[in-house]
Amino acid sequence: MQPLAVSHLTCVNALGSGCAASFAAFRRSRTGLVPNDFTADPLPAWIGRVPGVEQQPIRGALARFDCRNNRLAQMALLSDEFAAAVASARRRYGAHRVGVFVGTSTAGILETELGYRARPSPDAPLPQTVRIQYQQNIFSPADFTRAYLGLEGPFAAVSTACSSSAKVFAHASRYIALGLCDAAVVGGVDSLCYTTLYGFHSLQLLSPEPCRPCDVARSGISIGEAASFALLERTDARDGLLDRAPTDLLMGEDFADFFRER
Repeated sequence: MQPLAVSHLTCVNALGSGCAASFAAFRRSRTGLVPNDFTADPLPAWIGRVPGVEQQPIRGALARFDCRNNRLAQMALLSDEFAAAVASARRRYGAHRVGVFVGTSTAGILETELGYRARPSPDAPLPQTVRIQYQQNIFSPADFTRAYLGLEGPFAAVSTACSSSAKVFAHASRYIALGLCDAAVVGGVDSLCYTTLYGFHSLQLLSPEPCRPCDVARSGISIGEAASFALLERTDARDGLLDRAPTDLLMGEDFADFFRER
């Protein structure tokens, strides 16, 4: 298998926007979990809510994609100069030679949930704001990412629960190995929604306090939301890219120093 280079990386989560925010929180052992304020009904849980999503609508030609999940994707694409890095790859290879593979479990199901709650009666139609194709559809995050970045290569959505955003790397690797593309944007996007929160609560799996996954006295999980993307390229197409240490490659000196200290 030919090795691939991760030439750029970005993430948005409850710790903040951009990779630097996450690693600054790691250094300080700071959590992003807060008491649940997402559901209107009381639900004793802690959640990882990304700040500012409500103030980041998708506008213009791509407004049809507007939903919480795609807003998270947009925030990540705008962080860490990721969209600019993809634009550079698009110029090098051509838009039709850069693929997009995105994993998700929830997509924009929240918009449909809110639409059902907004109906004046059980037999009333869903509001016009509910656009299943561009929101709840599992394919939506990949479709939005491809359109936002102006890419025309092969693209697909992967929805296999917790393994979704890991499997997109395998997808990209196979497409590049087959010569169907020279680079790929891979990532994962999942947002808070009622189905996830109430579903895990009904299974009695939510912790009433911040989760402690490695603690013998752990009492459950905490649900969060996040978006992250990586740009994969063939190493022979990026001469010298791997001359640096992998940690330097992924996150720069701050990231490398973080691990060297440990």
